[in-house]
Amino acid sequence: MYLGIDLGTSEIKTLVIDAAGEIVAASGVKLDVQRPQPHYAEQEPHRWWLALEQAIDELRQQAGARWQQIRAIGLSGQMHGAVLLDRENQVLRPCILWNDTRSAAECEELTQRAADLHSVAGNLAMPGFTAPKLLWVARHEPEIFSRIASVLLPKDYLRWQMCGEKISDMSDAAGTLWLDIARRDWSDALLAACGLNRDQMPRLTEGSQPGGRLQADVARRWGLQEGIVIAGGGGDNAASAVGLGAIEPGDAFISLGTSGVLFAVNDRFRPAPASAVHAFCHALPDRWHQMSVMLTAASSLRWLCDLLNATETDLLAEVAALSETVQRSAPLFLPYLSGERTPHNDPQATGAFHGLTHATNRAALAYSVLEGVAFGIADGLQALRAAGTELESCSLTGGGARSGFWAQLIADTLDLPIVTHQGGEAGGALGAARLGWLADGGDPAEVCRKPAVLRRYLPNALRHHHLQRRLDHFRLLYQQQRDARASGF
Repeated sequence: MYLGIDLGTSEIKTLVIDAAGEIVAASGVKLDVQRPQPHYAEQEPHRWWLALEQAIDELRQQAGARWQQIRAIGLSGQMHGAVLLDRENQVLRPCILWNDTRSAAECEELTQRAADLHSVAGNLAMPGFTAPKLLWVARHEPEIFSRIASVLLPKDYLRWQMCGEKISDMSDAAGTLWLDIARRDWSDALLAACGLNRDQMPRLTEGSQPGGRLQADVARRWGLQEGIVIAGGGGDNAASAVGLGAIEPGDAFISLGTSGVLFAVNDRFRPAPASAVHAFCHALPDRWHQMSVMLTAASSLRWLCDLLNATETDLLAEVAALSETVQRSAPLFLPYLSGERTPHNDPQATGAFHGLTHATNRAALAYSVLEGVAFGIADGLQALRAAGTELESCSLTGGGARSGFWAQLIADTLDLPIVTHQGGEAGGALGAARLGWLADGGDPAEVCRKPAVLRRYLPNALRHHHLQRRLDHFRLLYQQQRDARASGF
């Protein structure tokens, strides 16, 4: 039995898998994001710990007597967040999250300071990454910056609470802009460009290798054995890849969570910063991956539900009942509610509905949101292709994978077969549990097998043709918005 913990932005998820890799219990606790100013997104780390304790209590009740059989723990988590600790290990300020875009100016500063940033870190400096956040803190909160003794990524804060050690894995560390991704080690030069050094960084390990052991007080409180291994774990997308069995070159998946990710596995470091494509370490040794990332995916549907005081279930049912004629005349939606990464690297981009009429109802708006997210993923696929990566099909995971309509819409938009899997919505938590299994000595061929296929969605050529025309208009609308901002509008 293996425990997987996934610290997401909107929820902390936990699950237990048995020796056959089957999910036997799962629980989740919702999380809130604080937005004290425009472009800000923060969370209090201690609330993650409280939510995890609640989720563990619920999971323990579900698992019953089998709970005692847990042999290892794996971790997955939202990437790029900055948890800052002082010398007494006190949190200095709320964690600045991956979708916080306040540090746009610091990205330019970092690019000027670190001439080899793109070749070493493999990525453009974007506000979502960790390094620009620290430059922002240094500029705007110098007293806090002067007290920083340790910088931890979100899931590694939970690890520290569990084992008392400051450790991270390669895939999560790759999202800081401080890692030499080809060498899989901290870059002293990139740290120095931010006024930091490796003594302030956690120790590194591979995601499938041991990364601490459960300390006695937490073990007693959770009803587990003291000293069981905690795997290095992974950033949320790399862990999801392990959960889906996407570990060999050519494997790919789309994640529809708070953000939207198109993830492709590589056998070597393949940076492509010109396309705003991310190049990171995978959670397994000797593997890397490329990603296109859009900042607002399934969260755009949640935003619309809150706006309309409607449930996702009701809106998705109404969308599925729309005729093709209504779909083709629906407004176009730009899903840039938090700015955008791939391919635009534009923290100032904003969301918009275009083409509203008196005939527009809430079902049409919901369709537009689903389509706008699919178009954002299409932009990501175009960027991956420009970087030399071709895909033959994609798995689909995350909360959005529960919608068959959305899956088919993505298949038709990308002109690619889309596959969903049993348990695919478990995402990073399943991958975390598998990484725990690997750290306990599991065989990768057995542990990382692909879950059973739930359904295949084959692209419709006629619908792809109509969607392509709308996608062309979608891209033009964004360019007009960018041009208007550039002219001072």
